[in-house]
Order: sequence, then C-alpha cells, then structure tokens
Amino acid sequence: MKKIKMTTPLVEMDGDEMTRVLWQIIKDELLLPFVDLKTEYYDLGLPEREKTRDQVTIDSANATKKYGVAVKCATITPNKQRVEEYGLTEMWKSPNGTIRAMLDGTVFRAPILIDTIKPAVRNWEAPITIARHAYGDIYKATEFRVPTEGVAELVFTDRAGAELFRQPVYDFECPGVLQGSYNKDSSIRSFAHACFNYALSTKQDLWFSTKDTISKQYDQTFKLIFQEIYDNDYKEKFETAGIEYFYTLIDDAVARVIRSKGGFIWACKNYDGDVMSDMVSTAFGSLAMMTSVLVSPDGKYEYEAAHGTVTRHYYRYLKGENTSTNPMATIYAWSGALRKRGELDGLADLVDFADKLEAACIDTLMDGIMTKDLVGLVVPGTKTTAVNSKDFILAIRERLTAKLA
Repeated sequence: MKKIKMTTPLVEMDGDEMTRVLWQIIKDELLLPFVDLKTEYYDLGLPEREKTRDQVTIDSANATKKYGVAVKCATITPNKQRVEEYGLTEMWKSPNGTIRAMLDGTVFRAPILIDTIKPAVRNWEAPITIARHAYGDIYKATEFRVPTEGVAELVFTDRAGAELFRQPVYDFECPGVLQGSYNKDSSIRSFAHACFNYALSTKQDLWFSTKDTISKQYDQTFKLIFQEIYDNDYKEKFETAGIEYFYTLIDDAVARVIRSKGGFIWACKNYDGDVMSDMVSTAFGSLAMMTSVLVSPDGKYEYEAAHGTVTRHYYRYLKGENTSTNPMATIYAWSGALRKRGELDGLADLVDFADKLEAACIDTLMDGIMTKDLVGLVVPGTKTTAVNSKDFILAIRERLTAKLA
C-alpha cells in the first residue's frame, strides 16, 4: 500500500508510563504502515525533563508555535512521592501547564460517543464540550506554608516603585497555609475569543460560569470581559448562527448541565475546567474516551488525551503482565493532529486517513471488541469481547486496512 505523504512535520511530544508504551504501539500498528509520518520529536518523559531541567518542555512549546500542530502523550506531573521515585532534583511543573501558558491557549475537551454506551446522566443525548482556560489560577500560584502566628498581606507595587495596594489576607493565630493566584486581562480575552470562535465554528451554544458573587474582583473580571467581547464582537454573529451565549454562576451551571440534553460548550476557568472535564467524561462513560485539544489565539493546535499516564497498569506491565488499557483518547489525539495538519496543508488524503482511523475505532467498539474498562458500561445485552491493549489496536488495524484498501 502506498503511504500517505506529509509535507510539514507534526510536533510529537512523547510521555510517561503506560501511555508511553501505547504511544509506540499506536505508531507501529496504526500510523507508520499507512502514513509517511513526519514529526519533530521531543521526549517529555520525566527522566528527560530532569536531564534537561525541563528545557525540553519549553522547546516543544516553541516548536508548536513554529509548526502549528502538535500531538502529545500523557505526562507525569511530579508530587513528593514521584520526586523520590524518579530521583528528581526538583518538583518539575506540569508540562501541560507550561505549554498552555506559552501558547496562551484554551483547552476544549469532548467525549467520544458510541451507541452501545449510554451516559450515566440519562437525559444527556449529545456531547458536552468543556472549554478550559489554560492559564493562571492555582497552576501558577505562589504558595507558602505559614509556620507561626503573624499577618499575611497582599501587596502590589507598580513599576515605578509606588505601592498601590496593601490588604490584609489573614491574621494567623496558628500555623496554616497561604496561596496567591493570578490571571491577566490579555489571557482572559484570548480565552473568550477562542470560546466564541469555537462555538461559531461548531454551531453550539456557549455557556460560561464563574463565582463572581463571592470573588468580586477575580471572577467578576472574567464575567465582565466575556460580556464586553460578546456584545462588541460576537452578538450579531451568534444571532445569525442561531446560537446562544449564556452566563450563570458555576453552582447553577452544574445543576443546569445535569438537567440538560447536552450539545453545548461549557467554558470554565482553569481549575473548574480541570475538575468538570473529568466529571463530564466519567458521566459519559470513561476518561479514556475524552478528547482534548489546546487552541491558541493565533491558531496553533496541540492534541492530547484527557487522561493521565495510567500508573497502575504500568506497574503491572513492568511485571510482564498484559494490560487492558484503553488507547482510544490517545489514538484520537493522533487522528486529530493528522486531520488538522492535513487541513492546514491541503492534504485531502491525510484528512481522509484521520477520518477512517476514527471510524475504524468506532467500528471495533460497535463490534463488541473493547478494553475491560468499557465492558461494564455497555447497554445490557450487548455482546462484548474484552481484549488487551495490543489486541484492541490490532483489531482497529484490521478494520482500518479494509477501509483504506
């Protein structure tokens, strides 16, 4: 079979643990036999981040700016236990957080749906896409373990050295903990534009939620900027497209989301989006069936799976055991990146390949061949065959080969 050609490389970011293992199998079985794959490779595995003092993460983000499309494997964000396990010199920050900040991007996450798996929320009929702001909040916060009694203050000094603001945070009567988080108008504006444009491109309503009644400066700034940009730049476009922009408090939004039928975009601040995307994906079926794409304001794209590195399965894999780890979201990261590369470069064959790869995945699941995590989620009476990860990918390859023949 003649391989499908690429003209511009993808930025390929390798990762950690079980997803790193699946990454190579996916390339070997589903990509390299069919595509003359061109990538600029960066190893974001934790050992390489330690070796380069995280410079490799920065380099991969800069490469994404250069080439416009990236695909990323799941990576470890180390905690204290991981520092000891990997012998790290530093608790390196989240690669996702670093890349998001450098691209000033917004993360859009949506579930992969099949007819034989019904959402846990019985009235959901269409996907709910989470738009997660990819900057600031606790991911870039400054933290301090307060050791004794004393006063914590929030102070702002301008470039000229003038103190413009000093406000007590808390008068500690005992040890405690202190955290200072921030955001900036330019990033919030980029977030808003990305959400409105994505809603228009997908013809979906856009919901946005914060807690501005409590956070009267931080959260209210998000609300006001969104409303200003909507009124000035998008209101008429939304009305023409027949879609709606809707703002509400996040606790009200949660209740409305549960009662809804789905089929809209839910924009959330960074931490809210992190949590709610996991909730939505689990309610639709599995976090392993959740796609994720980071979109920058200037049209750069980074595709990844929404889940982590599947540590528990990796430890079993190291013992020589077969695992039934679901590779769907990682496959869709590759198909999404290849499709976008094909669209940007005018390569219809590459776009068609991405479409057929996803269709082969769905066909495999609809034929009842699936990893163990999905077997318990299917509609009662559905005939299923639980397989390990390699056999699942080989089943997809069989159907993909038929579609490409």
